[in-house]
Amino acid sequence: MSEPLTVRARIPAGVEEVRRALTDPEALRGWLAEHVDVNLAEGRFGFWGRTTPEGDAPHQRLLHADERTLRFAWLLDGEETTSELTWEADGEHTVVTLSQTHFDFQDVITGKSIRGVLQTYWCLVLTNLAEHLEGRPLTDKIDFTSAEMRTTVEIAASPEQVFDSLTSSEAVSKWFGFPIEIEPQVGGRFAMGGFDNDPDPARILELEPDRKLSVGWGENGVGSWELEGSGGKTRLTLVQSGFDESRPPYAAWGGFVSGLAELRRYHEIPNWQPIITA
Repeated sequence: MSEPLTVRARIPAGVEEVRRALTDPEALRGWLAEHVDVNLAEGRFGFWGRTTPEGDAPHQRLLHADERTLRFAWLLDGEETTSELTWEADGEHTVVTLSQTHFDFQDVITGKSIRGVLQTYWCLVLTNLAEHLEGRPLTDKIDFTSAEMRTTVEIAASPEQVFDSLTSSEAVSKWFGFPIEIEPQVGGRFAMGGFDNDPDPARILELEPDRKLSVGWGENGVGSWELEGSGGKTRLTLVQSGFDESRPPYAAWGGFVSGLAELRRYHEIPNWQPIITA
């Protein structure tokens, strides 16, 4: 069995605020899932709905909860996995660590199991936890019942600034949290991990300065960022299309959307630091 997936997030809130957000039913309905059934005293921690993988019903079972830990079993694709969240103070912030069993990166590539979405799912979940605690608008969650992949955010920056942060290798690598090299021209390479580490990079299909960027991702289709400016702000729409709708690339889409959340923070948060740290 593969090693558990680990995701760490530095949340701009105190430990007690984080614990409450992770365990209070009303808070969880606001930032985690459409539906929750949570009562730790009675041994219940369940969540479900369109934005939860295999969210037709609550498939979780509480295993342990205390002042610093929440652990639950989660049945996914016929396997009982274990999810664990721990939290500890880091100055005025709180570091939340997610450990998830039964994650295999091959499932990200092949789409063989819904468990392949877990890494990007948790990255978006923890980023939205931070946004919730800061009182900021949440980024749209992934709809695991739909093949339509479109989301829009408003960013408090000009289209010129946002477009530069979509096409500059240095800027994209910062807010996306992963080395990316870009040749900002039609036909140019868009290499995850850098040119030397990506033998088959994506290619830029469209590039209209300050208006549109489209990238071809092979089997995962085409990703397009469309920009509209007004009053010094940018309305940015991200669309993924051209994929096999019988096998929507939810894992990749989750990565794009969680990246979009961090892009907005990159432009709007003074002294910005990424939420996801590992």
